[in-house]
Amino acid sequence: MHTLALTNASPFSSRFLAWLKERFPFANALLFFILYLATAAVARAGQTGSIDLSLQDLLSCLVTWSFFLLLRVLDEHKDYQLDCQNHPQRVLQSGLINLGHLKLAGVLAVAAQLLWSLWLDRGIGQVTLAWVALLVWTGLMAKEFFIPEWLTRHLTWYAVSHMLVMPLIVWWLANLALPGCSLTPQLQVMMALAFVSGFCFEITRKTKGPEEERDSIESYSRIFGTRGSALVVLLLVSAMTLNQLWLIQLLLGQLPIWALLVLLAFYALSVRQLLSFIRVPSAALRGKNEACVALTMLAGYAVLIAVLVIEHGLSTYLI
Repeated sequence: MHTLALTNASPFSSRFLAWLKERFPFANALLFFILYLATAAVARAGQTGSIDLSLQDLLSCLVTWSFFLLLRVLDEHKDYQLDCQNHPQRVLQSGLINLGHLKLAGVLAVAAQLLWSLWLDRGIGQVTLAWVALLVWTGLMAKEFFIPEWLTRHLTWYAVSHMLVMPLIVWWLANLALPGCSLTPQLQVMMALAFVSGFCFEITRKTKGPEEERDSIESYSRIFGTRGSALVVLLLVSAMTLNQLWLIQLLLGQLPIWALLVLLAFYALSVRQLLSFIRVPSAALRGKNEACVALTMLAGYAVLIAVLVIEHGLSTYLI
């Protein structure tokens, strides 16, 4: 149903789905599922030499999705007043749903994460403790570390502080996949990859075309300049690709030629797009920047899973 056709009399499910479509599209679930599966593959390959999947992994994928839903809900609360000013047409800002509805969704997401962590631990163990550490950092993010004005003036530090959640996410996901797992060198590099990838996408997302800039919306292009911000993204994409290659080399002791070619092809795609944006910055090309960087990030995780499946084989079972 189109958002314009919705009213407060429309079924709540339709209004909530409209919010999801607008602010947390189901297509994003692919990235969250791949992140979990890549982390599970790295954790298991580094310790057990097996990357077999079970029904538990499907449930862990859904719980992973619920955590990123929680992040979106917290952001919606944090940015509500500013979004009312800048985006009054959105589902939440137009009153089709309210913050109370989102708060309930957040509570349900937290409950699912806690119960699943406790079940995997058969009590309180490393899975649950990893989740608690993650939730504490998430809470600090929601409060902007109690220095919101300073972070607003220092957007780069804002991004760094918020992207530090990614290694904590990877540690929790690794424990979902392999409760009580060790912090192996491979897993540490996976954490670094998640941090760099998240940082890269965050800078890309908040690099605007010249016609999109507003005084009320912070962006990295206002800090570094439009072209300067794109150059920062270019450096981060390079770091992300090098990290992808390093992790595969660390896991296998070699770098398959096909994996190298695939990752370099996606890297070249991002570089070409970013250079086009640098030459002629625009909102249309900015959107393509996001798509190309996201594809390069997804390709890295997908290739990582593929090389481990080829190396170790893959079996599936129900429990």
